[in-house]
Amino acid sequence: MAQIRGTASYNLNGPSNNSFQNSRSEATNDPSPLDAIRAQTSKIEDWLDTISDPVKPYLPAIGRFLIVVTFLEDALRILTQWNDQLVYLRDYRKIPYGITHLFLLLNVLAMISCSTLIIARKQSEYAVIGLITVVVTQALGYGLIFDLNFFLRNLSVMGGLLMVLSDSWVRKKFAPAGLPTLDEKDRKMYFQLAGRVLLIFLFVGFVFAGEWNFGRVVVILIGAVACVMVAVGFKAKWSAIILVMILSVFNVFVNNFWTLHEHHPHKDFAKYDFFQILSIVGGLLLLVNMGPGQVSFDEKKKVY
Repeated sequence: MAQIRGTASYNLNGPSNNSFQNSRSEATNDPSPLDAIRAQTSKIEDWLDTISDPVKPYLPAIGRFLIVVTFLEDALRILTQWNDQLVYLRDYRKIPYGITHLFLLLNVLAMISCSTLIIARKQSEYAVIGLITVVVTQALGYGLIFDLNFFLRNLSVMGGLLMVLSDSWVRKKFAPAGLPTLDEKDRKMYFQLAGRVLLIFLFVGFVFAGEWNFGRVVVILIGAVACVMVAVGFKAKWSAIILVMILSVFNVFVNNFWTLHEHHPHKDFAKYDFFQILSIVGGLLLLVNMGPGQVSFDEKKKVY
């Protein structure tokens, strides 16, 4: 044993040790599968960034308009179907006469005024609170609060509104009354996280609605992966773009209300769904523009 220790101390076996160390370093330098995936997705993101450069300055404005377009359409629908709305609220929801008029009038005024403020980037905080209040009061007034599909879609719409809120805090320091007092950076971080998670609930509703076929299963699998990536903030921009494409194609081919007859019983439902999905697409576009925020794998990866 003393002889072995002595041989080692004089480094008589140096060449074999060096070859072993070289093989270890080569093995260490070999990229892992995860690193290879990250490298490929980074190339795709760079390519998408290059393509989207011309429209990037307009993404916030487009996103904000799409988010509120469902509220503008809803306000127009109430005005053009005023008597039908009154009959439904009075005869089916048993809301007293007079209160029905006030309910509809306040909803129309709130949707038009708050949507205009969000598009103009004026008082976005109060406008978001106003539109979220409209969503809640309509769910109660029309008796849709226990409708699972309606509930999930409106959670996604609220997610888009929260993205508007976090986007407005990027531009100015402001602490709205009634909200918890947090540092501006913390407010933006937590509201971005909440908005990001809520945006994917529409896709959860899509999974449980409609007939099953092979194409639907493929779309669900791709969309589910993209939803998880958006929720945890891993390659969130790339995943949000995938969801925008899936929802846009789905919206055009499934909610094509313009192909239905004027008196078709499902025309209003298809139109309502069409504009709601547009609102969620708007929230995803804001996510593409702002990024996932600090509470995400993308940001943690930059730190480490």
